[in-house]
Amino acid sequence: MTAQLHAIAEQFAQQQTILSIESLGNGLINDTFLVSTSGQSFVLQRINQQVFPAPEQVMENLQQLSQHLAKQASKLQFPAVLLSNAQQAFYRDNQQQVWRGLELISPAESREQLSNDDEAAQVGFALAHFHRLCSNLATEHLLDTLPGFHITPQYFQQYQAVINQPLSVENDPEFRFCRDFIASQADQLSILEDAKQRGELVERVIHGDPKLNNFLFQPNSQTIISLIDLDTVKPGLVHYDIGDCLRSCCHLTDSNQFDLARCQIILTSYLQEAGSFFSNADYDYLYAAIWLIPFELGLRFFNDYLQGNRYFKIQHPQHNLQRAKAQFELCADIERQEIQIKAVIKALMP
Repeated sequence: MTAQLHAIAEQFAQQQTILSIESLGNGLINDTFLVSTSGQSFVLQRINQQVFPAPEQVMENLQQLSQHLAKQASKLQFPAVLLSNAQQAFYRDNQQQVWRGLELISPAESREQLSNDDEAAQVGFALAHFHRLCSNLATEHLLDTLPGFHITPQYFQQYQAVINQPLSVENDPEFRFCRDFIASQADQLSILEDAKQRGELVERVIHGDPKLNNFLFQPNSQTIISLIDLDTVKPGLVHYDIGDCLRSCCHLTDSNQFDLARCQIILTSYLQEAGSFFSNADYDYLYAAIWLIPFELGLRFFNDYLQGNRYFKIQHPQHNLQRAKAQFELCADIERQEIQIKAVIKALMP
C-alpha cells in the first residue's frame, strides 16, 4: 500500500482506520481496489480519463441513476456513491486523477463463466430487470459520457483512417484474417443505427457494458443480486446491451463458437421480464444485435492494436490482435447459425 493510495482512500473512509488496500477484479478500463477498514469496507476506483474524458459527468450520471433506482421496487442492489471528506462525489488528486468511492456489495461474487442453465436464466432476468427499472427514466436526464460508444459505423470510419496509414504492426496471418473479415462485413455495420434514424428503434437508458463479470451472484447460489460497473450507463439502444451480454455469456472461448442453447435460455428469461416495454420492432433487430456487437468489439480491439494498444489493458503486444481474431471467429459462427438463432427469436415473439 503506497502512502499516496492510502491518502486517497482516506478521503472516502469516513474517519475509519484503513487496514488494507488490495487490487480488485480484472477490469480493462479503471483501476479498482478493495479498501478494508475498521468499519465498512468499500471499493476505490481511479476513473480512466483516457476512456472517460469528463469524469465529473460520469459521476453526475451515477448520482442521477442512484436517485432514480432508489425510488423503484428493485430486486437488485446497486452500489451507492460515497462522498469524499469534502462532501463531493469524487476526489481529484495532485496529478489531477479522479477517484471515487463506492459501496461494496457483500457478500457477493463475480463469475467469469456460467456453470449451469439457472445462472444463465438469472443473467437474462437481471439485465431485463435493470432495463425495466430504467424504462421510466427519461434519457435526457443522463449525459452522454461516451459519445460514439456502440456506434459501429464510427468505429469503422476510425478503422479506415488507421488502416490506410503506414502501420508498425506485422503483416502476419492473424492481421490479414482480421483485415479481410472486416472488409467482408463492411456493408452490414449500420443496420442498428439506420433503424434508429428511421424511428424503428428508440433510445432508452442502457447499462453499456453488461458482460458476465459485472453481474454479482450471491455466493454458493445461482441468484444474481447486483449489476455493477455503471460508468457506461447512458442513452442508447437496449440491443447494444443484449448483444454484449450474449457475446459475453455465449462465447465458447476454447473454440470461439456461439452457444445457441445458452442464448435461448438468456433471451427467454430476458423477454419474460422485458415484455412490458419490448416492441415488435425490437424483436426484428435482435439477430442483428447478436451479430453486430461482437463484431464491433473485435473492430475496437483491432483498432487499438493498430494504434499501439492505447485503450485496453494488455498482457503482451499481440493481446488485442488475438482478442480481435476471437471476436471475429465468434461472429462467423453466429452467421453460420443465423437461421437457428432467428427461429429462436421468432418462437419467443408474443
